[in-house]
Amino acid sequence: MDAEVTTETLERLLLRARRSVNVALTGSVTFVEAVLRCLVGVPSGVTVRVLCSPAALEVAPARLRALPAVRVLPHDLCGIVVVDGASAFLRLGTPSAADDRAAVVTDHASVSTLQLLYAGVWSRGQRLVDHPELSPRLRSELTRRILEQLRSGRTDATAAGLLQVSLRTYRRHVAEIMRELNASSRFQAGVRAVELGLLPKAG
Repeated sequence: MDAEVTTETLERLLLRARRSVNVALTGSVTFVEAVLRCLVGVPSGVTVRVLCSPAALEVAPARLRALPAVRVLPHDLCGIVVVDGASAFLRLGTPSAADDRAAVVTDHASVSTLQLLYAGVWSRGQRLVDHPELSPRLRSELTRRILEQLRSGRTDATAAGLLQVSLRTYRRHVAEIMRELNASSRFQAGVRAVELGLLPKAG
C-alpha cells in the first residue's frame, strides 16, 4: 500500500473510534508519518495509547512526546492500529520493506487476540517520559562502532587499532559514552545501548 492509501484507510478507521485507539509503531517513516497525521483526527474523549520502537521514536520525537500516553519497547514491533477492539490495521511488511503491504482485520476473535497481545506488550514498555532523549553524540557512527567493540569484548588497544584512533582517544570516547548512558560498567553500557536501540539485540 502506498502512503496515500495507507493514510486514507487509517483516517476511515480512526474517525470511527469511540472508546480506544491502540497503536504500535515501527521504524517505517511512511507508516509513522501516516499514523501521526491521522491521530490528529481522533474524536475527543477517545483513549489513545502509542507503543513505539526506538527507531520509530527517532522519526518524530517531538510529536510523539506531545502525546499523552506513549511507551517505548527496545525492539522492532509489528505496525498495528487497533480501534475500539473491533477493527485493526495491520502492517505486513518489515520496517525496511519497500512494499508497504497491509491488511484491515475485522474478525472479532482475531482483533480480540491482537488487543490482548497489545495489552501484554504495553505493560512491558518504558514510559516515554522515562526514556532519555539521545544526544547527537550517541547517534553518531563512531559511537555505534565503539559500542560494537565493547560488546565484542576486544581489548581497548585492539579496538582502538581497528577504529584507527589512539588508545587515549578511544578510552576518552568510552568514558563519555558511559557517562551519557548513565552506565557504571561497560557491560551495563552495552545493555543500555540495546535498550535504547543504539545496537541491535545479539542474535
